[in-house]
Amino acid sequence: MICWPPWITRLKLFPVKKSESSPKLAKFVIDEDIARSTGNLLADAGYEIIDIRDQGLRGAEDEKVFRFAQSEKAILLSGDVGFGNLRKFPLGRHHGILIVHYPNELPVQEINRQLLQALNQLKDADLSKNLTIIEPGKIRIRRHK
Repeated sequence: MICWPPWITRLKLFPVKKSESSPKLAKFVIDEDIARSTGNLLADAGYEIIDIRDQGLRGAEDEKVFRFAQSEKAILLSGDVGFGNLRKFPLGRHHGILIVHYPNELPVQEINRQLLQALNQLKDADLSKNLTIIEPGKIRIRRHK
């Protein structure tokens, strides 16, 4: 039996039943600053995940990671607030950027729990071509026009 610290709430995941009638979940390119367990958790929840570490892009410049996400027609999932620079990454000119901005002291399990909870509240239209920032207790969306 796993003994969880009191500040971590156990997350119960149920398998996503994929059928032709169920909507397709978002596709994410995971940046290297996102834990591998986050990618695994999202994949288990039914999201399509591509980790840049598996694509030979570890240590690549932000622009290269961004271009890769666009070539995959995927939402870029990163902890790097630099992707929030609207001059470099204008709204509506990408498939979506999702920044997960949490304190370093927060355990990965808690970040994963809160991220999945936030994604369950969002629709594809909230992510597509927009900048979405998820922080403890809030979701901010900068929408393209």
